[in-house]
Amino acid sequence: MSVLKNIKISLLVFTYIIISIGMSPSSPEEGMYPLSEIKKMDLPGAGFKIKPSDIYNPNGISLVDALVKVNGCTGSFVSNQGLILTNHHCAFHALNTASTTEHNYLRDGFLAKDNSEEIPAKGYTCRITDSYEDVSSKILDAVKGINDLTERSKIISRKMDELGKAASDKEKSVIGQVSEMFKGKTYILFKYKVINDIRIVYAPPRTIGEFGGETDNWIWPRHTGDFTFMRAYVAPNGSSAKYSENNIPYHPQKFLKINPNGVTEGDFVFILGYPGRTFRNRPSQFLVYQQKYQLPYISNLYGWMIDQLEDVGKNDPSLQLKFASRIKGLANTMKNYRGKLLGLQRIPIISNKEKEEEQLQNFIESNKLLKDKYGNILSEINSVYSNVFDIAQADLWFRVFNRFSVTRNLVNTVINYVESANKLADAERKNYRSENINNISKRIDAYFTNYNQEIEKRFLIKMLSDAAGFKNRSKITAVENLTAGKNKEAAIDSFVNNEIFTSVILDKDMVKSLLDYSLDDIKAMDDPAINFILNLRKQNNRIKEKREKVNGALINLSAKLTEAKRIWKKKNFIPDANGTLRLTYGRIKGYVPADAVYYSPQTSLKGVIEKSYLGNEYRLPPKLKKLYTEKKFGKFYSKKLDGVPVCILYNTDTTGGNSGSPVMNAYGELIGLNFDRAYEATINDFAWDDHYSRSIGVDIRYILWLAKEFSGADYLLTEMGV
Repeated sequence: MSVLKNIKISLLVFTYIIISIGMSPSSPEEGMYPLSEIKKMDLPGAGFKIKPSDIYNPNGISLVDALVKVNGCTGSFVSNQGLILTNHHCAFHALNTASTTEHNYLRDGFLAKDNSEEIPAKGYTCRITDSYEDVSSKILDAVKGINDLTERSKIISRKMDELGKAASDKEKSVIGQVSEMFKGKTYILFKYKVINDIRIVYAPPRTIGEFGGETDNWIWPRHTGDFTFMRAYVAPNGSSAKYSENNIPYHPQKFLKINPNGVTEGDFVFILGYPGRTFRNRPSQFLVYQQKYQLPYISNLYGWMIDQLEDVGKNDPSLQLKFASRIKGLANTMKNYRGKLLGLQRIPIISNKEKEEEQLQNFIESNKLLKDKYGNILSEINSVYSNVFDIAQADLWFRVFNRFSVTRNLVNTVINYVESANKLADAERKNYRSENINNISKRIDAYFTNYNQEIEKRFLIKMLSDAAGFKNRSKITAVENLTAGKNKEAAIDSFVNNEIFTSVILDKDMVKSLLDYSLDDIKAMDDPAINFILNLRKQNNRIKEKREKVNGALINLSAKLTEAKRIWKKKNFIPDANGTLRLTYGRIKGYVPADAVYYSPQTSLKGVIEKSYLGNEYRLPPKLKKLYTEKKFGKFYSKKLDGVPVCILYNTDTTGGNSGSPVMNAYGELIGLNFDRAYEATINDFAWDDHYSRSIGVDIRYILWLAKEFSGADYLLTEMGV
C-alpha cells in the first residue's frame, strides 16, 4: 500500500475521532430520524409537501408540538381543548383500572357526554418534547482517563442523571432526560413538558377496539378499531397539576388537522412518534443471544403465565377484569417474540451480520494504522458475549422472577428501606422515615392489590422448578441448596406451600411492621421465605455486577465499532430508537408475505362483518352489524372499497412506542393512527427491509364513522373541525 494512501486513511481516522458525530440519513427508505436530522433531509424529494420547519421548528410552532408521549405510547392533540387521539391498547390499563364488574368500560366502551363525565386515567401522564441539546462532550469529558470499564459505565449513568436533573424545572413541570444515541459516543439532553391530569373521553367497546384479539394481533389483514380519545388537563393558571375538579383543558400550541378523505394505495405518508427500542447497530452476537436465549425463554414462559391467569380466572368475572391488563401485556410480548424467532429463522440476518463483520475485519487489517486502533474490537466483543452467554439463563430468570413475584418484591421493598434507614444516625433516620414511609406503604398496598395466592403459588413452583435444571454458571444457588439430595419436585412443592405461604411476608400488617425493624432483627426472625429471598438477592447482586461490567465493556467497544464502520462504509448511521421523538416516512403499500400470496394495503367494513361470523374474538356489537346492513356509511364511504375503510398498511419504519402515532399525509394532515406491525415485521427491531417491513394503522375514516354513527359522539367531530 502506498505511503500516500496510508496518509489518507490516517487523516480519515483522525477526522472521525475529533469531530462530533453527525447522523445523516442512511437511505430514504429506512430510518427513524431524530429531530436533528429533519432540517438536513430532502423533503420534496422524499414526497413531503411541507418544509422542515413545519415539522420541527425550535424557534416557533410546528407539528412536533402536537405530539405527546402517553406513558409508553404516542398520542397527538387533535383539538385546541387538549383532546388526544391514541390507541385503545394504549389506554387499555386506564379503562381496566376504571372498570368494575357493574361498570365495565373495557367491555362496553365509554363516552363522556361532556367534560364533567370524563374519567381520570389513573397513572397516566403525557410528555411534550420541548427542546434538545447535544451534551456528548459533557458526558465523555467526565470519563476521560478512566480505564476501568465498569466505573466508566457508572460515571456515564451518573452524569446523564445529573444533567437531566439540572435541566428539570419542577415549577414549570419540565423534566430533563439524557438519551444515549450511540453507545459511548453521542448523548442528547431532551426537555419535556409533563401534564399530570389525563382523562378518558371516548373508547369503543373491546369488541371493536380489540377486534380479533390475540388471534389477529401482529397480523395483516387487520380490521381493528384500535383508538381511544383522552384529554389533558392543567390548573387554571396553565401549570401542570394532578387531578382536580378545578382543572381546565390544556390548550396546546399546536394540534393536528384531520383529513376525513383518508388515503389510497400508493399515497405518501409519514409518522412522528416515540419508538421504544431497536437494536440494528448491535453486533451479531447480540442476535445470537436473542435467538438462543431471550426470545425462546420469555415467549414460552409468558405463554405458560397466560394459561395460568386464564385458568384461575375462568369462573370469576372480577378476576378476569383484574388479570386483563396483565394478560394483554404478556400476550403482546409473547407473540412479538415468536414473530422475531420466526424472522431469524426465515431471514439470514445473523449470517449477513457475521459476513459484514468479517468484511470489516478484513478492511481493518488491510492498513496498519486501522489495525493498531481497531484490530481487536470484534474479538473483544466476542469475548464479552461469551460471558453473557455463560450466565444468560440465570440473568433472564432473575429478571422475570424479580418482576413478577409478589413475595420477592415485598421482601426486597422492606430490605431496601431498612438498609437505607440503618445507615443513618437516629435523627436522620426519623427524617428519612417521615419522608419515605407513605410511599413505601403505598407500594406495599399496591403489591397486595395485585396479589393472588394461587397465581403466586403456581409461579413460584414453576420458576423454582425451572431453576433446578440450570447448569454451570447459571445455577441458582438458593434453589440448589433447597433441593440438594432431595426429590426436587417434592422439595419445591413443600417449600412453597409450607414455608412461603406461612411466612409473615404475605401478611400486610406484618410486612408494614417490619419497616420498624433493623436488618439484624429481620434476619434473627429466621423466616425461611425471607431467608430464601435474601439468598437469591445475594446472587442477583453478583449477576447485576457482572451485567454492569459487560455493559461498561460494550459501551467502550461499541463506540470504537461505530467509528470503524463509519470509516469503512464512508457514511453515518441513524441511531437506534430509544424512546425519543423520531420521523419516518413511506407509502401505502401491500406486500408478499409468502410464495404466491399478495396482501393489498387497505381493508374495509365488509371484512369486519365477514370475520364476525367466526364469533369469539371476532364477535361484534349488534348495532355495528345493523349499521352495515342498512349501509349507513355517511360521508366516510369509499367508492373504491365499496364501504367504510378500516385499516391501512404502509412501509414506514416503526417499532414499539409508535403505538398511537399519527399517520399523516404529505401536507401533515392526520389520516390514520398507527397501532401495530405485520407479523413478518416483528423482526424490524433487528433489521428493516422493504420486502417485509409493514406497519398497520386505523384509517381515520373508520374512527370518525364509529364516533359519529356507532357512538353518537358528534360533538367530538365538531371539536376536531370535521
